[in-house]
Amino acid sequence: MATADATWIKHPGFFIREELDERAWSQRDLAFILGVPEQAVNMIISGKRGISPDMARSLGDAFDVHPDLFANLQMNFDMAQAKQPKPGVSLLGKMHVSYPVREMVNRGWLVNAEAEMINQQLARFFEVQNTAQVPYMAHAAKKRSLYEEREIPPAQLAWLFRVRQIAKSISVPKYSEGRLREAVETMRGLTVAPEQTREIPRLLSECGVRFIIVEKLPNSKIDGVCFWLNEHSPVIGMSIQRDTIDNFWFVLRHELEHILLKHGRKAEMIDGDLQKSNDDALEPEEEKVANAAARDFCVVTAKFESFMIRKKPFYSERDVIAYSRIINRHPGIVVGQMQRYLDNYSYLTRYLSKVRQFVMQGAIADGWGQIMPISL
Repeated sequence: MATADATWIKHPGFFIREELDERAWSQRDLAFILGVPEQAVNMIISGKRGISPDMARSLGDAFDVHPDLFANLQMNFDMAQAKQPKPGVSLLGKMHVSYPVREMVNRGWLVNAEAEMINQQLARFFEVQNTAQVPYMAHAAKKRSLYEEREIPPAQLAWLFRVRQIAKSISVPKYSEGRLREAVETMRGLTVAPEQTREIPRLLSECGVRFIIVEKLPNSKIDGVCFWLNEHSPVIGMSIQRDTIDNFWFVLRHELEHILLKHGRKAEMIDGDLQKSNDDALEPEEEKVANAAARDFCVVTAKFESFMIRKKPFYSERDVIAYSRIINRHPGIVVGQMQRYLDNYSYLTRYLSKVRQFVMQGAIADGWGQIMPISL
């Protein structure tokens, strides 16, 4: 008789032996009926081999019972023999329901450790007492947080808090609105070439603006954020999720307008996918204003619309290049605005030069293999 070690659940072979005894059959008899070697039957009855689905069907026919009887006996025995999962599997599963914990560990936002330690780190990451207060957590309290009420997706929220962590760890001069307005004018002259974006981190730091680049988490859409650590400390976070010269300048100018108008002091201004949002009528007033400033920075809106009307319906590449030279902008910036205007994001894409490699040279950045050493 085979038993499952110290457990009371017996191997299915025990019950097969009872059936044989009830019928006065030998193992050789059963082997003959099943059409298998006698050794195969002996291995099952002695508990050295399990019952496969095929064997469960054959035994069901041989004993004139439903094959599920033997399949369930085997399943119950196997479950009784199974090892207990590692401590913390359930806890990690609950955390991972809402947040990409593995990716956060890989990115250095959390330190890889036992589940309970990661649980504690997650609470500190979101600046709460325990994970029952973390927004969207599977085992969190039923009371919705302000972030949930604003419907900020979990992956965006994690990105936001990473930007906030890094912002708190750096120092810049006192914020000056006047200097920032001067810097915006200086930036107009930097729009002619991708490599000029390397000047942005320095310019913003000199104005007292904390400028941080954080790679977005998988399956999330986030362009940028504007918020204030206090009334004198504005922060701009960017993901550069679309590494193109047009998107960079549009998002940056959008966030700068938020700061200049003191938006984001009460709640973060989180921007998901700015340039692919064509319907400003659906946007809050603050976003409409920031969008307008960004468009006018990239291409003076009135002159750009006049150009589009004059050239309609044929927009030649030569005309686009000539217009870019007239307004002293990189062609990719004009193309980006044309794509948005025409709702055609395949138009002249070869002009959408990449900028991340340049802007990151002087920026405080986290991601793409680069980790900011922030202690929780």
